[in-house]
Amino acid sequence: EVTLQPVDRLGVDAAILFSDILIPLEALGLPLAFTEEGPRVTPVRDAAGIAGLRVLDQGDCAFVFEAIRLCRAGLCGKVPLIGFAGAPFTMLTYAVEGHTGKQFLETKRLLFAAPQAAHALLDKITDSVIEYLKAQVAAGAQALQVFDSWVGILGVRDFQTFAAPYVRRILDALRPLGVPLIYFANDGAAILPEVGQLPADVFGIDWRQPLSRALAGLSRVDARPKAVQGNLDP
Repeated sequence: EVTLQPVDRLGVDAAILFSDILIPLEALGLPLAFTEEGPRVTPVRDAAGIAGLRVLDQGDCAFVFEAIRLCRAGLCGKVPLIGFAGAPFTMLTYAVEGHTGKQFLETKRLLFAAPQAAHALLDKITDSVIEYLKAQVAAGAQALQVFDSWVGILGVRDFQTFAAPYVRRILDALRPLGVPLIYFANDGAAILPEVGQLPADVFGIDWRQPLSRALAGLSRVDARPKAVQGNLDP
């Protein structure tokens, strides 16, 4: 109902699945709850805990895929339906912090004190996101967006180490599905030249700078034409 409402009431030109980016974490083995203070995840912060996690199986999130089928039926072909998932780095921050972060102390501690463990967690999240998004397309999603809500806390070098390779892996794995792929690096003004090198079809842009400046940043290293969306102040 929430996915369909904007189409009927506002006449928007696409629908996006109403869900939460943290749903796959539960399938990895991290208990998840939604509270008045926001989502809460039982955190994992060491190599042993990360080793105990598993990769998502498409059967784990069958309710999401059923929702996609219901949305497609309800849309009656009026507009396309966008499916989505959280990007690996953003998912890692929730898995490690246990909630929405501010200083991201536990995240930074894992990245810099135990980078091998951080990469092991990113690997499992990446493989899970790939399976999750493949299943969304099989259920009827006609485009996919990868949300990197917290990637703006990373500097350029850390983005190149802990975020970009995993996003690239997802985009490359999904490319054969033949649906448009969108990557949104929230608060990513400082890393736009690196973001622009990723093989997305469309780049989401936040409201913090004009689209013209964002396009210039995205094209600074890779001059291929870029498509952008977003730029609205929430």
